[in-house]
Amino acid sequence: MSVEIAGFCDEKFANVRDVFAGHLDSGEDLGASFALTIGGEMVVDIWGGHLDEARTQPWCEDSIVNVYSTTKTMSFLCALVLADRGLLDFEANVADYWPEFAANGKASVKVWHIMDHAAGLSGMDTEVAPEDMYDWDKMVTLLAAQKPWWEPGSASGYHALTQGYLIGELVRRITGQTLGAFFRQEIARPLDADFFIGVPDSEMHRIGNLVPVPGPPAENDPESIAGRTFTNPFSPAINSWSEGWRKAEIPAANGHGNARSVARLQAPLACKGRAFGVQLFSEATATSVMRERIGGTDLVLQQPIKFGLGFGLNSEQMPLSPNKNVCYWGGWGGSSILVDQDAQLSVSFVMNKMFDGLMGDLRSFSLVQAMYKSL
Repeated sequence: MSVEIAGFCDEKFANVRDVFAGHLDSGEDLGASFALTIGGEMVVDIWGGHLDEARTQPWCEDSIVNVYSTTKTMSFLCALVLADRGLLDFEANVADYWPEFAANGKASVKVWHIMDHAAGLSGMDTEVAPEDMYDWDKMVTLLAAQKPWWEPGSASGYHALTQGYLIGELVRRITGQTLGAFFRQEIARPLDADFFIGVPDSEMHRIGNLVPVPGPPAENDPESIAGRTFTNPFSPAINSWSEGWRKAEIPAANGHGNARSVARLQAPLACKGRAFGVQLFSEATATSVMRERIGGTDLVLQQPIKFGLGFGLNSEQMPLSPNKNVCYWGGWGGSSILVDQDAQLSVSFVMNKMFDGLMGDLRSFSLVQAMYKSL
């Protein structure tokens, strides 16, 4: 093993550490982290490699990077916490909380439609520049005025960047706080999790740049729903290096953390509500995530997928676990989180060398499979 792997790993999962090291040795990974919690306890927390292509800066214990759409799972936690407190109803109309949203035929769009990419708002008709994504009021005003691209609730179509604004505006209307502030105060801080949606100046020095893949994340007919989704709004991966991107709140895409913080944050969901001494929500709320609400071929991702509440669900088409009550999501470039309520585990992979994919890749898949082999 030529690359040094730091952190700790229960010897039961030594094979996972070996697979992780192999990816760094082969060059598949540049710098990365992997973490596993079981029963609300951290049993694997490893990292290794470098933060830069010149390999002069090591990936350290407190290194953080942009995890793209793995961020979405943090917005789901915010919604689940509000629902558990009786402040948000997934069956209610979005316009009940956000009256302006009713414009252009959206009066009956449900909250769960937004959670499950079924609101018909996967992209925007009004062209926006990447920098416009840093302007919260502009983005949510445009989305409130937008006409759905398909009948809400009839199908899912991945809301790649818009979903975070939609969930985030609900959080703001209910609590008076931005999603990033609510998440930090009510979830990240109680769980002692090193994750930010809107990075403060004090933490900027710890961020490693992602090593981008060229171009948009998918090649599609520009007139198709998929093509329109991935081009407007769109921000090239290189923009994730900018201070503007890092400071903004883009809850579908610009969360910064590492595998430890991602796995720690999702551990309460894995343990049906409680982990690390924190009761985040009730068992009923936690298990509600695993009930399928919509499925079929996603209009944007163009592959079969089932959604519970926000998260994708384990299925024959997407067999990520031998267990039934399992949900997951991943980010552009390769970061991932998987939550298994049957095994009470949360497992995350976060890296800086991007793979040309939206929902995880073979690196994270092989690590998860090695973990299950060890169980």
